[in-house]
Amino acid sequence: MRLHEFPRYPLTFGPSPIHHLKRVSGHLGGAQVWAKREDVNSGLAYGGNKIRKLEYLVPDILESGADVLVSIGGYQSNHTRQVAAVAAHLGLQCRLVQETWVPWEDPTNSQVGNILLSRMMGADSRLDDAGFDIGIRDSWKQALEEVEASGGRPYAIPAGASEHRLGGLGFANWAFEVAEQEKALGVVFDTIVVCTVTGSTHAGMIAGFAALEDLTGITRRVIGIDASATIQKTRDQVGRIARHTAELIELGRELRDDEIEVLDGWAGELYGLPVDSTMEAMSLAARLEAMITDPVYEGKSFAGLIDLVRTGEISADSNVLYAHLGGQPALNAYHRLWDPDASPL
Repeated sequence: MRLHEFPRYPLTFGPSPIHHLKRVSGHLGGAQVWAKREDVNSGLAYGGNKIRKLEYLVPDILESGADVLVSIGGYQSNHTRQVAAVAAHLGLQCRLVQETWVPWEDPTNSQVGNILLSRMMGADSRLDDAGFDIGIRDSWKQALEEVEASGGRPYAIPAGASEHRLGGLGFANWAFEVAEQEKALGVVFDTIVVCTVTGSTHAGMIAGFAALEDLTGITRRVIGIDASATIQKTRDQVGRIARHTAELIELGRELRDDEIEVLDGWAGELYGLPVDSTMEAMSLAARLEAMITDPVYEGKSFAGLIDLVRTGEISADSNVLYAHLGGQPALNAYHRLWDPDASPL
């Protein structure tokens, strides 16, 4: 297994903190729930899960001689904000495509939150009318061509860094970080719950925990909660990236089908739009733990966790680790969800 042979450029504060959600656990009356906080993992523009992926891309970026990072997401993309942050940190330019992935009709949607932060950091962020899809986008290819035509040397970072060949390494390494923290905490997490859309966060975890299982004999259930509302595409992409990452780190075996689990039921009908279970989960996390989640990703994965614990799908004797991936800067664009005079849903 050669995960630790890949160069990594540190962008985080170190291991992200893990803490026990005691009030949530008591309220649900089942498994003990803990959270690992990628939302506070870095000093770069509020951090988030993509920072971990970018740690493994930066050495390749620097070696390539690129001077412009080119990436893509929706108007309120957490990923593009983190790419803009890394570009600023490295002294590079940044060209972002911001597509209309979410039919959220609010005049502030293209002005506040993540996109505001990207622009503050100097990114050339341009709006595009194309809708949501987790695959490779024509608008992104065009942006790469435009940078080249203007004399720049672009470095291509696909949505979520997921289709990048190194995109799964950050969260393969995350699994080993968790194992070290378990020793200090005196607990073993048998179940991991994570949001999945473009797939490489979840896929990296699958590969990393598979490697750990082979080393330690400890089997863990890694549950991806779909928030894409395009469930089959996400399942296919998670499986493909997980298998690629496993091969890249030389796992030495094929991943089993039972190691790749993506559950639906909490995404709603469209990506980016909250449903009742999203709002209930966000409220519960905020009121019981002051843990702030967003309506696009974490509100949906936390809703999944709540239901899985309540129904006993996750057993009462489990220790569950919830991967909080960040996303709170987008909340400004969803302000009317908490307007007592509005009918948001």
